[in-house]
Amino acid sequence: MSEFQINRRALGGLALGATALGLGACEPTAKTDLQPASRQFPKDFVWGVASAAFQIEGSQQADGRGKSIWDTFERIPGKIIDGSTASIATDSYNRFGEDIDLIKAAGLGAYRFSMSWPRIVPTGQGAVNAAGLDYYERLVDGLLAKDIVPYATLYHWDLPQALQDKGGWANRDTALRLADYASVIGQRLGDRLKRFIVLNEAAAQSILGHLLGMHAPGLKDPALLGPVIHHMNLGQGLAIQALRASQSDLSIGTTFALQPVRASGGDLAVWNRPAAEGLDALSNRAWLDPALKGTYPKRVSDLIGKALMDGDMATIHQPIDFAGVNYYAPAYVKLDLSSPSKIALAKPPKGSELDAFGRHIDPSGLAEVLGWLRKDYGNPQVMITENGCSDPFSSKPAIIKDTFRITYIRRHLEAALTAKAAGSALNGYFVWTLLDNFEWALGYTSKFGLVAHDRATGVRTLKDSFGWVASLAKSGTLPSRP
Repeated sequence: MSEFQINRRALGGLALGATALGLGACEPTAKTDLQPASRQFPKDFVWGVASAAFQIEGSQQADGRGKSIWDTFERIPGKIIDGSTASIATDSYNRFGEDIDLIKAAGLGAYRFSMSWPRIVPTGQGAVNAAGLDYYERLVDGLLAKDIVPYATLYHWDLPQALQDKGGWANRDTALRLADYASVIGQRLGDRLKRFIVLNEAAAQSILGHLLGMHAPGLKDPALLGPVIHHMNLGQGLAIQALRASQSDLSIGTTFALQPVRASGGDLAVWNRPAAEGLDALSNRAWLDPALKGTYPKRVSDLIGKALMDGDMATIHQPIDFAGVNYYAPAYVKLDLSSPSKIALAKPPKGSELDAFGRHIDPSGLAEVLGWLRKDYGNPQVMITENGCSDPFSSKPAIIKDTFRITYIRRHLEAALTAKAAGSALNGYFVWTLLDNFEWALGYTSKFGLVAHDRATGVRTLKDSFGWVASLAKSGTLPSRP
């Protein structure tokens, strides 16, 4: 298959092949839907949109910003499907005020954005770039002035290249540098910026960036997987400690990319169950268990080996105020005796409704992963920190009358309400994303935004989904099906 069908929302689709192209976006079916008893969200429920610095900011060489691993990766021929770069992206470094106005116009009370590590600490350690901090101060102040609560992600994949040159996440020192970076932000902005997410979808970067080579830093070394997993978990624990040391009243969480992992062939295909359990351990439990239980699943412990040092698990197992859930689709796997891992990813069941990535659209999977947190992890406070739907992959202009996106969001919110009624401590939902942007290895061919962005002219056009989300945020009542 083309590696360019893979991005951070496609861990469940690595073996799908070219069938992912040319699909009818996210059209509905009733088979996987859940019907909540009530369609009313609480008045204090948080409605927001999410974004990432590298995907929107542009201005890669402005005001002292250092180089990230994605600056390097995007310029390797063939790595980005349309040959594009994020050098301009949606130009949010210069147009963040317009972004804020769009969020306000949608009636959304929260904005989840990420901070660019190399914009603040250009080489990943040592000297701090005052201009980078000034930018995020302007962004935070601008949000607060419009009564929009900022949720800042510390690390959304843009590792400073200088740290990668020293081994990146395979080097234990990178975890320490993440803590230093967190401390800088907490000390400068913690008087106003009160809500933090430490890591975004660490599972995706560990697998796609270090095992499959499909994302930055573009490595294909199975021996790196264990150390990278552990050092990202360790860095998260250290960063939480650093933030709390900088300010005592912060609300700190992290974001997990969660997906049900299902044995291909269903319950009767018992030979595929170990494969499903193996991928579940790698993509889900390797992150949930250390953060929320202070342990690793045995399969993951075997991978980590000597990277684990005395005291590490206590450092990793820091109290968090909320767990962020990014959900898009389940994964299907099968036994593959020809593979060193004995695992291969399989196609969804025949007749499944597929999104633009070729993944199974299954809103019930969202209720399932929320159920894990409720039943297996002490029912922490939860926010859905990403969920959304892409147009079919294309270089054509975005679809403005995006009924499919409205349908997709509504169905997943039905699943969220069902989980909440079952007892999940769910209190927020962030749509991915505000603006069509640079979608990692897919360049600009994948469009998730509530607002279209014309790269040639810079014109921003509201989609129908923008108005629908605005109406929902105002009323708090999920509309019934048409």
